[in-house]
Amino acid sequence: MLKEYYKDNLDAYEAKSEIQKLSFYPMMFQSARVMFTTGILNEVYKKRRKGISPKEIVEILDLPYYGVNTLLETGLTIGLVYLKGENLYSITKMGFHLLFDEATRVNMNFTHDVCYKALFHLEESIRTESAAGLKEIGINDKTIYPHLSELEEPYKKSWFDFDHYYSDRAFPEALKIVFKDKPKHMLDIGGNTGKWSIACCNHDADVKMTIVDLGAQWNAAQENIKNLGLENRIFGKVGDVLSHDLELPQDADAIWMSQFLDCFSEPQIEHILTNINNKMHKDTTIYIQDLFWDRQKDFAAAYSLHGTSLYFTTVANGNSKMYHSRDMIKIINKVGLEVVEDIDEVGEFHTILKCRRKK
Repeated sequence: MLKEYYKDNLDAYEAKSEIQKLSFYPMMFQSARVMFTTGILNEVYKKRRKGISPKEIVEILDLPYYGVNTLLETGLTIGLVYLKGENLYSITKMGFHLLFDEATRVNMNFTHDVCYKALFHLEESIRTESAAGLKEIGINDKTIYPHLSELEEPYKKSWFDFDHYYSDRAFPEALKIVFKDKPKHMLDIGGNTGKWSIACCNHDADVKMTIVDLGAQWNAAQENIKNLGLENRIFGKVGDVLSHDLELPQDADAIWMSQFLDCFSEPQIEHILTNINNKMHKDTTIYIQDLFWDRQKDFAAAYSLHGTSLYFTTVANGNSKMYHSRDMIKIINKVGLEVVEDIDEVGEFHTILKCRRKK
């Protein structure tokens, strides 16, 4: 249970040791990343049975001995490598996961490319409730959202890889949950590149989809839709969900929001859900799929979500985060909706809150 981790259960010596490690986390993160990008860790992996010396790696990769030796020694402390013999390095289980685990690679690229420099502005963001670090990825605006399709590389690839990795894993199970009720017309609010709408059309030959999103996102989605010949089944409604006069199609029998509401502050979420409730018909079902840190089955997942909250603080908009499920459910109830089904571990990390208008 996660609650076991949220206790002051270290003795004084352990606490001092852990806080000293925290002091150097940024340096250790970069060391691990560079061991990966330079190929040093991969060479250690290839010679894992006998072990490999720094000198051998220097000869293979044509890197300076100083740098290779320094990173390998740091890798001992991080736990990526261990000594198999005198100055002979082999790979640890952690090092193996850094090399081959997709989630680790996606998270590290996102942290480095999108968040690392931006987090220098964390205190300013906290004090001003604004995305003060957004300028570090070349955007001079209040939020990242209107600019996602025009991000420069490597920011763009790292952002979309991160976003899609988690949402895509949930799609197969989520499709089964949503299509139990056989919806005929679904609103995909915050549809981004159109992946969910496309998946729905591939899953059910009769469903029609309407993506509700900003203009830049709809343009990107529209290109994907045309390439697949789905223009007659997936439509677009361009608009800002924070607008007070956004009109929504009223004939939809299902509304889908995935990894969407966490992009907004609590008052904004209340506004969005109120507007949806006012515009939908009485039998419409709302599916909110999101990542709640209290619903994760292990500490590493919750830890990652708390880190992601700091991305929202410094880069995305300055006022949203990864929420505790109780906070989201409280807003749902406040606007006249109720959760009729609550499903955890969808695609391992997500929760789906199936909601309807209160009777």
